Amino acid sequence: MKIVLATRNQKKVEEIGRVLQDASIELLSLTDFPDCPEVVEDGETFQANAEKKAREVAAFTGCHALADDSGLVVDSLQGAPGVYSARYAGADATDQANLEKVLAALGKTPASQRGARFQCVISFASPGGEVESFFGCVEGRINQTPQGNNGFGYDPVFVPQGGEVTFAEMTAQQKDALSHRGRALAAFAAGYSKPALHISSS
Repeated sequence: MKIVLATRNQKKVEEIGRVLQDASIELLSLTDFPDCPEVVEDGETFQANAEKKAREVAAFTGCHALADDSGLVVDSLQGAPGVYSARYAGADATDQANLEKVLAALGKTPASQRGARFQCVISFASPGGEVESFFGCVEGRINQTPQGNNGFGYDPVFVPQGGEVTFAEMTAQQKDALSHRGRALAAFAAGYSKPALHISSS
């Protein structure tokens, strides 16, 4: 079956593709549908944004759609950047600008108070509008300085709980085994054939 990933972020497409290694699934992305309009992410939660993206992309493409909304939640910043993770430093902010804003906001906050978590919601929608959501979370802390060149987003400053290196210092396979998106995708892979989504008809 064909599943459209509701993103144009190639690194995210690659990450999802690594986890969903299923010969019965053909993954497409929004680069295959250049006329698909951008979905306005105006929800107050990750789930609201993910479900909206999945429904709108499924309706436009006529295919089942998989959307995620995910982000970094920092305790000392009262949950910021949260749903604004991708645009924390502004509407057109780069990953580097967002990362630097988080580090600046934390300043010299001690390691014991730099607790954070990555959260992810994966939503899967049918062209008819049915949607199912799956969740993933990984606890950790924000490093004082960026380390590593792999991954994307806030990976260079996020150290998962019990670890000593950032996500950006890990191999793709190591990160997939621990990450919030990996966990949400694993939940999706285990449950995506639910009849409510009419998967068998695709």
